Amino acid sequence: MPVDRPTAASAERKPLSVPQKALRKMGLLRPIDLALHLPLRYEDETRLGRLADARDGDLLQFEAVVQSCQVVFKPRRQLQAVVSDGTDICTLRFFNFYPNMQKALEVGRHVRLRGELRGGFMGYTMMHPTVQAAGVPLAAALTPVYPSTAELPQAYLRKAVLGGLARALQSDAFAETIAPEHLPPRTWGLRESLQFLHHPPPDVSLGELEDRSHPAWQRLKAEELLAQQLSQLKAKRERQLLNAPVLAHSVRAEGVLAQLQARLPFALTRAQQRVVHDIANDLARAVPMHRLLQGDVGSGKTVVAALAAAQCIDAGWQCALMAPTEILAEQHFAKLVGWLAPVLQPLGLQVAWLTGSQKKKERDAMLAMVASGQAALVIGTHAVIQDKVRFKSLGLAIIDEQHRFGVAQRLALRQKLSDADNGEEHTDSAPQEPHLLMMSATPIPRTLAMSYYADLDVSTIDELPPGRTPVVTKLLADTRRDELVERMRSQLQAGRQVYWVCPLIEESEALDLRNATDTHEQLCRALPDVMIGLLHSRMPQAEKKAVMSLFVQGQMGVLVSTTVIEVGVDVPNASLMVIEHAERFGLSQLHQLRGRVGRGAAASACVLLYALGEHGRLSDTARERLRAMVETGDGFEIARRDLEIRGPGEFLGARQSGAAMLRFADLATDIELLKWAQQLAPVMLDQYPDRAERHVQRWLGGKSDFLKA
Repeated sequence: MPVDRPTAASAERKPLSVPQKALRKMGLLRPIDLALHLPLRYEDETRLGRLADARDGDLLQFEAVVQSCQVVFKPRRQLQAVVSDGTDICTLRFFNFYPNMQKALEVGRHVRLRGELRGGFMGYTMMHPTVQAAGVPLAAALTPVYPSTAELPQAYLRKAVLGGLARALQSDAFAETIAPEHLPPRTWGLRESLQFLHHPPPDVSLGELEDRSHPAWQRLKAEELLAQQLSQLKAKRERQLLNAPVLAHSVRAEGVLAQLQARLPFALTRAQQRVVHDIANDLARAVPMHRLLQGDVGSGKTVVAALAAAQCIDAGWQCALMAPTEILAEQHFAKLVGWLAPVLQPLGLQVAWLTGSQKKKERDAMLAMVASGQAALVIGTHAVIQDKVRFKSLGLAIIDEQHRFGVAQRLALRQKLSDADNGEEHTDSAPQEPHLLMMSATPIPRTLAMSYYADLDVSTIDELPPGRTPVVTKLLADTRRDELVERMRSQLQAGRQVYWVCPLIEESEALDLRNATDTHEQLCRALPDVMIGLLHSRMPQAEKKAVMSLFVQGQMGVLVSTTVIEVGVDVPNASLMVIEHAERFGLSQLHQLRGRVGRGAAASACVLLYALGEHGRLSDTARERLRAMVETGDGFEIARRDLEIRGPGEFLGARQSGAAMLRFADLATDIELLKWAQQLAPVMLDQYPDRAERHVQRWLGGKSDFLKA
């Protein structure tokens, strides 16, 4: 069976079959790919059962005699057969069948059947069971069921995996890379583990197979976690060999940093002071900083970024700040211009603004400022990394809400320094990169920080600035909307402002949700004396800006919005957040939205408005999310629960775009294996570099390059 990558010549001679194309689409090209394509579950075809001992829903294999077989037309054409095993009878139904199926089920034939047994008024039935002649030798091992697609039948896939596994085991693809003395306890050999997991004997504990606690599974998970730790540590060490601009900490009273610190209308918290110190030390080194700054909503990450930018500018270099949306970029621009512009202008420096919606004349002027170095700080969206943007001397790149950017986008921003010319001759042969500071308002759970973010230095702002008001979170059924509107009325009469967030812009047949436009119209009718604005992503940028400006200035009482206001918007006078159809939102997104209120001195609340599903209840996942929101306001606890509910794939967003998620290990249950891998990785790189390289290549191949972003 052709499972290796075919040559161009062979592809021309013989077109690929549908299953072969499906194999390629799933990435099952090499023997090692097939060998590592492990079963989802197993079926026991090693023994026979009896109808009399079975229960509704059982997957049963039994032998019986065909008593009748005919094609009927109730309710549509189907082949219907009745069989008996001597203890009971069962009706077989086939809606898709060929003439040879009728022959296989001729009256009087002894057959072996396997399928899901359904009990009912008319006795047992099986839909489309597998049929073979009775007396065929039973399987010697459990039958694996592999992840597949509709175009790839299990029988074809099993044969392909069996062939790939045999060839991989005969080669050195699975040669041991971990010395026996370094293996974690209760694990098997690698080859032994693979053979076992593809063909486990019938007496194995199904519980250990299903929860992946069996020693064979433990070995595969240990291998995978070690590959991840090795690639992360290798990427971190390679970065230590690169050059970066030395952005020394200035102590000059007339310097940008000193003046900014003097102008700030508030004192930094202890946590902010700690992370500012960490970042300042990194920037003063000739090695590229690669730091993640994490902190809960409203913890004061922006001012930390401003101080880092000021240190960069003091050293004679440019700083770029990239945000995922124009609204968030504008918020940063407004704050940083307010803090830095009075300090930069006497020096002949400015803050530039780059977005995709700019008119050509304005954009060209900004590009010229960036290229000349007059723009000491450049703030914008993805427009900052476009080809036409040329920095004179980019020393620091700051990426806000970093998980919203893909790997290629982060790499593009870092590579902007290669186009820059600071007027200095760099004699060192190592390439130069800007320092990189990534910020996230979604705290990273400890297990993720140990695994997917192990290549980063992580700074955490773990306290909120004084004056932040705790937000009370309430659950409210959609049927009580009128009560909610009355509560809003009292808040508005007291001079407060309200957010009302909707999940969709326009009606969808699949999701019966109230859209932002309808909600806006309903609230306008209910509150005729209040200015109520509407904001969504499809509005022209100028209109968005005008609406946001009215709300920020306090002239607008209610802002009906989609999730474009999720991060960055800062309106201290807003004291009530209503999230409509809260059951449709993710946990971290709900927490981000809640963080838009409680930013002033007034008591604030977040109302999670939920609608019951078609069966009159919330799904288990939705109930878990809403319960977490009510029980805690701690972003780190929210992040931990979010990881439990969603798993790392969705939680990470685009950070690992292009690199495989953990396929076998589970960060919630395999923390001890993760600690083992974390301790062994530096030992492997230092003492067994060749083995370490083979180990990474086996599991990640070229995908480890994505960790450099």
